[in-house]
Amino acid sequence: MTPLDLAGYLVAVLMTAVALWRMPAALWGDEEDKRRRALWGCYAGFAAALWTKTRAVRLALNDSAVTDLAVLIKHYTATIAILAILSYIVAIYGRYPDGGTVPRHVRFARAIQQVAAKASIATLILLTVLFFTVVDRSVPSDRFVADHAGQWGATLYMSVFYLYLGAASAVCAYQWALATANAGLRHLQVGLGMMTFAMFIGVGYTVSRTLFLWVSVVDTPSESFALRFDEVTEAAQVVLFAFFAVGASIPALSKGQRRAKLWRAQVKLHGLWRELMTAFPEQPFDPPASLARELTRFDTPADLRIDRWAADIADAVEKLRHYVPDTLLPAAKAAAAADGTTDPDRAGPLAEAYWIKAALTAKNSGAPASAAAAVETQHATDQDGEVAWLVRVATAYRTVPQNRAAQVLADAAPAPSTATAAPRTASTEETA
Repeated sequence: MTPLDLAGYLVAVLMTAVALWRMPAALWGDEEDKRRRALWGCYAGFAAALWTKTRAVRLALNDSAVTDLAVLIKHYTATIAILAILSYIVAIYGRYPDGGTVPRHVRFARAIQQVAAKASIATLILLTVLFFTVVDRSVPSDRFVADHAGQWGATLYMSVFYLYLGAASAVCAYQWALATANAGLRHLQVGLGMMTFAMFIGVGYTVSRTLFLWVSVVDTPSESFALRFDEVTEAAQVVLFAFFAVGASIPALSKGQRRAKLWRAQVKLHGLWRELMTAFPEQPFDPPASLARELTRFDTPADLRIDRWAADIADAVEKLRHYVPDTLLPAAKAAAAADGTTDPDRAGPLAEAYWIKAALTAKNSGAPASAAAAVETQHATDQDGEVAWLVRVATAYRTVPQNRAAQVLADAAPAPSTATAAPRTASTEETA
């Protein structure tokens, strides 16, 4: 296996990983994410095209019943991917009011998109006809361009594809260059800049290959020169897709980091949330499931699920107030202090964890509901602050043994009433 073949496998894996990473948001996300289905279609299409270029897949398809089938499949999937990315460029500009001023680059993108679908269909039909009629496929090829250099049929076939690919690359380079200049965030500038650079490589790739093929018709190159040219341009295309995949991923890293943060919050909150929802099964929208099942619920965005869990926990704590006495709060604080916790950031969540576990113990033991007990109000400034507090409480909750919570509940129990009837003292009249 040559270094170029290895690089082909690596870039195919990279593009596939990006497509899989972006698939949940594209297929099951909110309305904003659904608009990015076109971009995901681009990732998926190019991933399929890149796999057909890898040595093992390429040789297997080219040696099949349809000679050089890998070339046709590669161009089919790449054409669909290009159509998807042109549709995405238009989609991200959103809507403009009727009669309002539409920027020139938006009008340009819309004009391109209007003809892109028809051009794609025409390209696919023409490629199919040329592939089965004028391309010499008598011998399976390994490097299609190098092996068919000097043949007018293959040159015409590739020119049709390169015209479509080059035009789309130029449009993307123009649009993304404008977006890079107007991007306000650093990570957006870097990501868009890498994608723009990739598209400029794409323009150079298509122009150089088209010129090589047509010059080869006039003056057939040597086999070694044709193979060397093919390898150099293929290496350039590997660089193109690497820059495109990484650049397209950078702007999404901030969202990816937030999603990872939300997933970590779910992992930490799940135990506390599930115990409370088991005690109050009427509370959640859906019955609590295992952590693995909850993490793989793609029908609800992670941020919305965390918000629901936070509300569920707050409502359950409010209900638990009716099963415990006012004295449970100071008892929970005393238990946290007895554990040697002096840091306020840890003592508060630990006392809350003691209170919740003791209150759950009381409720599960059949304590009757009564007036709401006193609790300490937390003053979170926003939803993120509330979630951060609950995460600390849930972390402390896992460290509280059940027998310790039962002891805290017993310590908080009101002392038995000693107000019994006073001994009756005989009066003077009774002793007289």
